[in-house]
Amino acid sequence: MNGKLFVVGTPIGNLSDFSPRAVSTLEAVDFIAAEDTRVTLKLLNHFGIKKEMVSYYEHNKRERGEIICRRIQNGEDCAIVTDAGMPAVSDPGEDLVALCHELGIQVVSVPGPTAFATALAISGMETGRFTFEGFLSVSKKSRFEHLEEIKDEKRTIIFYEAPHKLSNTLKDLYAALGNRRLAIVREITKIHEEVIQTTLKEANALYGNGTLKGEIVLIIEGKKEEASEITLEDAVLQAKELVEKGLSMNMAAKEIASKTPFKKGDIYKALL
Repeated sequence: MNGKLFVVGTPIGNLSDFSPRAVSTLEAVDFIAAEDTRVTLKLLNHFGIKKEMVSYYEHNKRERGEIICRRIQNGEDCAIVTDAGMPAVSDPGEDLVALCHELGIQVVSVPGPTAFATALAISGMETGRFTFEGFLSVSKKSRFEHLEEIKDEKRTIIFYEAPHKLSNTLKDLYAALGNRRLAIVREITKIHEEVIQTTLKEANALYGNGTLKGEIVLIIEGKKEEASEITLEDAVLQAKELVEKGLSMNMAAKEIASKTPFKKGDIYKALL
């Protein structure tokens, strides 16, 4: 009988955020697949857990994933953890979860903190609709293509970024998206947690020199509809064209009012 894969969220800073269920899950499974066994060992030691670990990260995920799945198929339970946050979210654990589904292995959630959702919640930015874009590629071509794809995105945009890459990323975001509101959320749940409400232009001037440290989430305002530049005179000319085509002044004014910022009555008076 197959075992199960438990996807276990780990603290993104404060170890007190590790849930009792997560602790009991790590105690109960047969082994743990960890992004960095050294980081996970500190977590296990803090909670007094002794458990076999196998490394599972970007450069060994294909080979190691097959080994892990064979063990699960032989009846062992496995927990996958990442260094911080939810495994499989902008993380190689995505591949292991997909492989388990392909093989008919049950995948169980043990949720924990997720940096992008937590950052969004405290950012002060619009949260109703958003898109999570992960990390920008270091490849210039891929990075340019990615930014081209999102330059007209109207939803709030979220990126992860490492501090040593922040200056280049701020420069490229400003060039691609123009000046927009920006929240830089750093060191979530840690002693120096901070939300910096700024703009892309201002952030380039203030933080383009690489002074900001720690784990960083960038939350960028979506593209706003451009304000209409049409004047009342333009609206009246459009209404006159409709009248010349046989529409009544009343109907012409109503039609143009529905497409412009101006009131039907104002357009009608100007027509008279």
